[in-house]
Amino acid sequence: EVQLEESGGGFVQAGGSLRISCAASGYPFDELTVGWFRQVPGKEREYISCISNSDGNIYHADSVKGRFTISRDNTKNTIYLGLNNLKPGDTGIYYCAGGGSGCFGNFVSFGPGTPVTVSS
Repeated sequence: EVQLEESGGGFVQAGGSLRISCAASGYPFDELTVGWFRQVPGKEREYISCISNSDGNIYHADSVKGRFTISRDNTKNTIYLGLNNLKPGDTGIYYCAGGGSGCFGNFVSFGPGTPVTVSS
């Protein structure tokens, strides 16, 4: 069973940047598709970004397109999400999730999340 753990969240002013990480274990990393979700207070969980397993296909939701970047380091079993030009509306808990199919398949395991707070 894949295990995931996020890190790198914190406090940042609007317009600033953060890089959050998702470390994976318990599953062949190069076969793992990893997605990022966020839970903003008062709203439903939002699917924001993904990088697929085999071909590295990337997805970004319109709400983050052009501001967030996603990458993977197969030597470190880690996925990175770069958060740029942050806005107060990006405040929330960020979760990574793992699955064995592409970015629009099922995610079977979620990490505990890392908080991001953007001040105005």
